[in-house]
Amino acid sequence: MHTALLAIALLVGCLLAVQASANLQLNAAVGTPYGASTLQLGVATALLTALALAAGTLGALGRLPDVPPWQLLGGLASPLYITSGILLFPRLGALAGVGLFVTGQMFASLALDLFGLFGLERKGLDAGIVLGAAAVLAGIVVIIRGGRGAAPAGAPGLSPTARTGWLALGIVAGAVLPVQGAVNARLRERLDAPLTVAVLSFAVATFTIAVVLLVLRATRRTPAPRVAPLRKMPWWGWLGGACAAAYVTGTFLLIPAIGAAVTIALTVTGQQLTSALIDHRGLFRLPRRPLTRPRALGLALLLAGSLAIQLS
Repeated sequence: MHTALLAIALLVGCLLAVQASANLQLNAAVGTPYGASTLQLGVATALLTALALAAGTLGALGRLPDVPPWQLLGGLASPLYITSGILLFPRLGALAGVGLFVTGQMFASLALDLFGLFGLERKGLDAGIVLGAAAVLAGIVVIIRGGRGAAPAGAPGLSPTARTGWLALGIVAGAVLPVQGAVNARLRERLDAPLTVAVLSFAVATFTIAVVLLVLRATRRTPAPRVAPLRKMPWWGWLGGACAAAYVTGTFLLIPAIGAAVTIALTVTGQQLTSALIDHRGLFRLPRRPLTRPRALGLALLLAGSLAIQLS
């Protein structure tokens, strides 16, 4: 049973890379990344609501008046993360995009632990964490540099300034995920209903990106979402919402069973390995970016560093 749970944790991580790739098809059909994010988050909210209804846990919403408002804001991270994936993958590739997310995730996790933020227990540094952080940093640098030579013909050209901006976006989008987890953990303590917490988190996320879409549309900074092309979208373009719901549900269930450190280490590993495969084979209609030796070295460093940090 323990081995099966470890395999599930690895699979759940794989789903995050699939989610970002599938969302690109949703974006191509809808015509705006903000509309695609709204639709994907709405699908995830609906699926989680159905699960919570089946589990009979939505009654926990009656405790909301006793919840501090800031504990309801964990969902704000999801629109940033999902929209960033839609924007980054065509420009940098799946491996580099996920590598940036993981880098931000690892260093934000370290900050949360070192400073005991959001009520977390403070933890000190040790040699494993320091070496792991150095490996993560070295790995993402190698992947980004190696990605220039692996870029396919026709890939969007980036100026140094634009490239720096996209790299920063990837790291920030990854960094908000541990913060989201910490905030949702406090909300879970209040409601004692993991699935209901997930529903609230995604409902906040859907509302937030919908407001962003409306504002950008009103100021004519994004086109109106299209509906007709959705009929011709490949079936797997709808997988983003299902993958998001599966990831949230899976991590909530796995952490009490196998521990937070092991769960995060395995989900991050699955995420990175799947993104490397997507890039190398050009899956989900993404352009092929071969796994060259420098990129493989960067991937190995990123994996080793992530595991060292989480398991120290």
